[in-house]
Amino acid sequence: MAELLNNLFYSSSEPKMDFKQFDHCKFAMFTSVSPTKNRPNEDSAGWIQLKEDHWVFLVADGLGGLPAGDTASQLAISIILETLAASTLENATTALLVAIDAANKAILNTGNGGATTLTAVELEGNVARPIHIGDSTIQVTGQRGAVKFTSVSHAPTAAMEEAGQISEHESMMHQQRNLVSNVVGSQEMRIDVGPEINLNRYDTVILASDGLCDNLYRHEIIEGIRKGPLDESLENLIVTCRKTMLSGSRNSPSHPDDLTVLAFRRNR
Repeated sequence: MAELLNNLFYSSSEPKMDFKQFDHCKFAMFTSVSPTKNRPNEDSAGWIQLKEDHWVFLVADGLGGLPAGDTASQLAISIILETLAASTLENATTALLVAIDAANKAILNTGNGGATTLTAVELEGNVARPIHIGDSTIQVTGQRGAVKFTSVSHAPTAAMEEAGQISEHESMMHQQRNLVSNVVGSQEMRIDVGPEINLNRYDTVILASDGLCDNLYRHEIIEGIRKGPLDESLENLIVTCRKTMLSGSRNSPSHPDDLTVLAFRRNR
């Protein structure tokens, strides 16, 4: 694999936003702890540039119901980035799968019972490949709002929604919405490798912890991110999401949680 050009590990308990612009793409990241809790942010995110127009983007959400969720998400991101940086494999997708397996083993070896979800997108040229484990989300949206891809969470409620048994609203309001059937940090971990997606100019890809999709409907996410400069669009989306978290509504989604979003868009 080509020499590592850039590397960032990103995790913060204080609200933090970052924006990067390169020749071929731009991306923005935001992370914050839940507005209603006093404990560490269990989300982490990172990216790695493998060569001029070849990237991997990552978001991990440590499981709050288990011990050391913050440690698990940080360990997953750092192990994956380190493994990719040191890899000699020519195929980047294969290298990413090897790196995820290494992260799973590292979390298991801690013996502290921690686990995390993971979303990853490999971007090479104008082709994106999504990979995910758990209930964090990946969405690919065209400039005019066309949905090119939405990941299906590894969760019972997501399976019921996909089968048409419940609506999106019912899924988001379901008492078991936070049950996850697949995590990094499990002997039974399985990696969901999505299709190659051809991106047009101005298509936007979002990777996010479930703090986003537990509070905003898919059409709200799409409308919030597809228009305007990427950093401004993401900032507006975050403001809307955090307002929803604090609304306390019983008739619409309002689930305070850690929130991490990484969005990128092709420049050409």
